[in-house]
Amino acid sequence: MSELAEFRSEVSAWLSENRPAEPDFLLPETFMEVGTDSQFHYLRDWQQQVYEAGYLGMSWPREYGGGGKPQALQDIVTAEMARLNTPFMMNTIGLNWAGPLILSRGSEDEKQRYIQAILSASEIWCQGFSEPDHGSDLGSVQTRAVRDGDDYIVNGSKIWTSLGQHAKHMILLARTDPDASNKYAGLSFFLAPMESPGIEVQPIRKLTGEFGFNQTFFNDARIPATCRMGAEGEGWQVAMSTLTFERGVSGGQAGGTSMIAMKVADVVELARRAKRHGKPAIEDPWVRDQLVRFLSEEQGDRLATARAKHPALVVDRPGALALSGKLRHTEHRRRLCQFAIALQGANGARYMGDAQAIEGGKWQRSYFNAFSATIGGGTSQVQANIIGERVLGLPKH
Repeated sequence: MSELAEFRSEVSAWLSENRPAEPDFLLPETFMEVGTDSQFHYLRDWQQQVYEAGYLGMSWPREYGGGGKPQALQDIVTAEMARLNTPFMMNTIGLNWAGPLILSRGSEDEKQRYIQAILSASEIWCQGFSEPDHGSDLGSVQTRAVRDGDDYIVNGSKIWTSLGQHAKHMILLARTDPDASNKYAGLSFFLAPMESPGIEVQPIRKLTGEFGFNQTFFNDARIPATCRMGAEGEGWQVAMSTLTFERGVSGGQAGGTSMIAMKVADVVELARRAKRHGKPAIEDPWVRDQLVRFLSEEQGDRLATARAKHPALVVDRPGALALSGKLRHTEHRRRLCQFAIALQGANGARYMGDAQAIEGGKWQRSYFNAFSATIGGGTSQVQANIIGERVLGLPKH
């Protein structure tokens, strides 16, 4: 058995033996649905356990709390977590966006201050980019940060701040120069402490009935100037670096799964039980065709991740797989859940809490929740534009 195969067996055994018991409450599907204290503590304790076992941040530098080991080992751990469907790593924004950003652009003090606490989940991170009145137009941020001695005074609000009610820090984009030559030049980027006076977090109830999203208000909140990353006016460049990590274009994430996997195999089993024209739905040629398409997509996405690591296999369009990954994965999940509901016929109208709902209404819940990922980090429409312009070279008009 090769060294990597031995490691995979070790990881599989550890995850099987140490995964937490199923709770007596509903688990969230992603970090964007963590709304109760019970969910939060359950998932934070699991992340701490994984980190203490040495299976998280394995490729991050040892001097900052990581493992200092090859990325291949972390990839194996993440793959085994997905295969065994263990609970996900809750501190997603810290592990996948803020942490890689700090490691790539942060000062030595920032790396020493933040990285280990991100991995251990002792400090949770949230994101302060979107605002209520500007949709996907991130460059039109209106939250103001005015320099006052050693601090910035911040006023404004941010929307969709997932985990904001539990977060210790926020990656914050704010306008420091309203008179700049263009809207992008007047922005600055902060690693903002959420415990600062003047910061208020209000939970938002989602269509699913769950919480997790929040609106965050800044009312003369004081943030130390030392929390600014980069110079004043460089916020747009730092934010764009952050988005390359969020969208999976740049590597360097800590590892671990960030959501409950929705597998095509589960929909195949649903098709075996569901009825269509009085027969098992899986016997219907159209249903079988759709399932094969989903299976092909799922396998293609899995192989694309491996292919992207080999420059010789992507020489024709080097950035295509990375730039399209977020769009492919999120839309696949949304359409898969929609198809699972369609298989249920009239029962597709039932939801969680209905005793007659198929599989407890999980596919309906997953379908509604799937839209979060198609919007966050740039909507599917924005992602399609990025692919069209940067990969295919199409004109903006």
